[in-house]
Amino acid sequence: MDIKRKSAFKDEKKDFQYLENWVNRLEHANGRQYERIGIKTALGKTHVWGINTKTGSETLVIFPGARTTSLFWDFDKGLDNLNVKLRIFLIETNGLPNFSDGGTPGIRSLDYGHWANEVLEKLEINKAFIAGASFGGLVCMKLGITNPDKIKAAFLLSPGCLQPFSMKLSNLYYNLLPIIKPTEKNVLTFLNKAVFSKPDHQLSAEAEKLITDYEVFAISRYNDKTERPYYMDKQLAEVKADTYLLEGDKDLLFPFQKSIDNAKKHIKTLKEIKVFENVGHGIETYGKAMNYIGEKIKNKLLQVSGIRF
Repeated sequence: MDIKRKSAFKDEKKDFQYLENWVNRLEHANGRQYERIGIKTALGKTHVWGINTKTGSETLVIFPGARTTSLFWDFDKGLDNLNVKLRIFLIETNGLPNFSDGGTPGIRSLDYGHWANEVLEKLEINKAFIAGASFGGLVCMKLGITNPDKIKAAFLLSPGCLQPFSMKLSNLYYNLLPIIKPTEKNVLTFLNKAVFSKPDHQLSAEAEKLITDYEVFAISRYNDKTERPYYMDKQLAEVKADTYLLEGDKDLLFPFQKSIDNAKKHIKTLKEIKVFENVGHGIETYGKAMNYIGEKIKNKLLQVSGIRF
């Protein structure tokens, strides 16, 4: 696997300490401590957060969106909304602003799929449910091409692989605003206009402060060279894993109907589509989306074993 680009923090020691303090704040807010797992992959060190990894037999593996951490999925203890006991591994994708090394492969190659498979192997996971938000949805689909045998079902949340990034002026404005001037005010404007949809889709005040601080930090402290997701188009027909698509109807980055149309057109193993009203791009923070994933996992397990969870 070739490393095509490499991103990095401006001062790794100082910035990693900031990240550690940020994680401690999240742990305090949620009243739980995340397991810290480090593995060596073809892209360098890959960091993984764990929840209940020593108990239970069924596994959920999560891949985050660009400029986020997989811990975003657990704001306000959001993963409890799955309502099913699972071993949960939250992968910090290489090339994003987190504790993993910054090396990334060519985004249009299948190497992120090979890397994801390597992550599963290093974690000794034979087969799992997987879920990805935005950029993470693309990683899931790459794995669905390279190693579909490792996937029980894939859940795509507002994925970045079903259409090009929207060039609508409103979307460009709200996305560029915090990049040009990464202030708390500008980040909040972006979050409120593109990621959430208040009052239906929002975080607690404490979690909102955490996400705002993280975004200001990531934009200002991380030299991000990672390629962005792209529309996989006909390549999606190569996916061989059962796939569920979750969309928010207020997503500015990747308008939901176009993603749905392209998913129906190309993903042969598409099982179901769920649209949540008044939900923005950050659907991984929406409790009812976690409810939905948990129900689908329980139904899948019931079909296979006949055991109710």
